Amino acid sequence: MARAFLFVLDSFGVGGAPDASAYGDEGADTLGHIAEFCAAGAGDRAGLREGPLSLPNMSELGLMHIARSASGRFPAGMQVPEKVYGIYGAATEISRGKDTPSGHWEIAGTPVSFDWGYFPIEGDAFPQEFIDALCREAGVSDILGNCHASGTEIIARLGEEHVRTGKPICYTSSDSVFQVAAHEVHFGLDRLLAFCRLARGLLDPYNIGRVIARPFIGQSVSTFQRTGNRRDFSVLPPEPTLLDRLIEHGRHVHAVGKIGDIFAHQGISRVIKANGNEALMDASLSAIDEAEDGDLVFTNFVDFDMIYGHRRDVPGYAAALEAFDARLPEVHKKLKPGDLVVLTADHGCDPTWRGTDHTRERVPVIAYGPGIRSRSIGVRRSYADIGESIARHLGIPTGPHGRSFL
Repeated sequence: MARAFLFVLDSFGVGGAPDASAYGDEGADTLGHIAEFCAAGAGDRAGLREGPLSLPNMSELGLMHIARSASGRFPAGMQVPEKVYGIYGAATEISRGKDTPSGHWEIAGTPVSFDWGYFPIEGDAFPQEFIDALCREAGVSDILGNCHASGTEIIARLGEEHVRTGKPICYTSSDSVFQVAAHEVHFGLDRLLAFCRLARGLLDPYNIGRVIARPFIGQSVSTFQRTGNRRDFSVLPPEPTLLDRLIEHGRHVHAVGKIGDIFAHQGISRVIKANGNEALMDASLSAIDEAEDGDLVFTNFVDFDMIYGHRRDVPGYAAALEAFDARLPEVHKKLKPGDLVVLTADHGCDPTWRGTDHTRERVPVIAYGPGIRSRSIGVRRSYADIGESIARHLGIPTGPHGRSFL
């Protein structure tokens, strides 16, 4: 039996991107800086975690050696195992940008060679003609926000005005993205999704990668909280991905979390929604039980990025990594001969870095399964090597952009 399980730890970079300076990220290192802060006591939080960062399972699969190959040093305060049991290496992104679609598409064998469209950092973010058309077609009087902002901050600042006026909150970030926050009850979840679909169509001429619906609940600024009903409306990848090739060859792709949205639901057999890393792991374990010979289970663990990276929460990020690591033995127990597990990331989001945006970094590549020989694969020239390795493992033709390490 040959099955593959691809887990993306969203934003878990390991530093060392050779072009980081072009993005203002020279020196960014998500894993390295989290470890450094934890070793110095700055990663402690009462009732959550304390002490040096501890990831024994991923370390035994090569994570410490990956960090050294990517950034030149072992992470501070972490134990380096005497023996490594997995295939381990790092990968360098060749796609332009440091956003979620580019990273995931390149992992799936399709790098992005074009430039995304972005909104201005200063002043009004969105073109007036776009706002006018969107409001007219959606039947709203105006929007709130119209700026670069953190999602939680802008809901706290404008949420009550939104509830009072019915105007949706629209904002962006350094990614190629248009985000809309609206109250699930007062504005309506279905209405929010319809508003975002309209925006998706109107933004195609601007080459914007994603429109994201950010629903929230609560009655006042003190009780507002975002819900798990987020939806991403992405453009299609520029050419067929690993997922499309698997479907073409009669395989099944089980998309857990936001994977379906990231690929605009192309090349997806089944969408499995779950809210939060723990629920995403539970859903992934169930999908492993149900996957058939030749299938791919593809999961994005979003909390690392959405809850901890963007909010620059070092203790929270560290605790989430330790919780994920502690559950890996549950994955190990479900593996059958011929199975392959790949752990990687789509970009960095260094919680010690300035601002709130993603950081340009290399990502870890860990691959293991019954009968797979432990070895270093060095620093790969593209994330696409991950997708092509999975293609080879599952017995379908490889694509043009990557090279299998299997």
